[in-house]
Amino acid sequence: MHTHSDPTGHAHGTSDPAPVDFWEERYGSSEQVWSGWVNATTASVVTDLEAAGVVPGTALDLGCGEGGDAIWLAQRGWRVTGLDISPTAIGRARDAAVAAGLDEDQARFIATDLSAWMTGAAGRGTDSVDLVTASFFHSPVLLPRGEILAAAASLVAPSGHLLLVTHAAVPPWATGEDAAHHADLLSPAEEVEALALDPTEWELLLVETRTRQATAPNGEPAVLDDGVVLARRIA
Repeated sequence: MHTHSDPTGHAHGTSDPAPVDFWEERYGSSEQVWSGWVNATTASVVTDLEAAGVVPGTALDLGCGEGGDAIWLAQRGWRVTGLDISPTAIGRARDAAVAAGLDEDQARFIATDLSAWMTGAAGRGTDSVDLVTASFFHSPVLLPRGEILAAAASLVAPSGHLLLVTHAAVPPWATGEDAAHHADLLSPAEEVEALALDPTEWELLLVETRTRQATAPNGEPAVLDDGVVLARRIA
């Protein structure tokens, strides 16, 4: 899942399909939706964390899609659990992990409704993690994004990190309905406000927008804005 929604879960109409149906159709419409590579902004932030002395531990990747970010983390020594609502996406992520030579102790993938998983209804358990990542975790159909992110933050262990990488602006090629789906994007500062992290428990390390080179659907070069929020749990 790589989605578009506001912190409370935004629906663009009363006839929106169920999230699992929407994302299954999205992934089922193509043999591969994403590149398979880690998001460049996510990679940059995590690489900087490791260079500053953070030792890879356990990680949780929300809306992992076909597994690009999770597999990259696992190859760097993180023990990663990737979650996505689409069984098709999870199947591809598992295949990609096997192709990369990773076992389930290094990278495991679970197809689940994230809101149910976060509340323990899908057998999550209570284990804390050292890193939670959510790259482009938005949805054009109803999704309780804010609740999911808050629950994920509660899983971060002391001295662990929460990393959000978001769409901070509408892609320059987006028009019509595609542009409308991006209309409710939050700035990094707004993401922080929505997260409502307790300042006695969290230290904000990054709240910024980064530009990234990309290729538009027509093959032309483009520049995208990624929002970055990185927080460290201090208690």
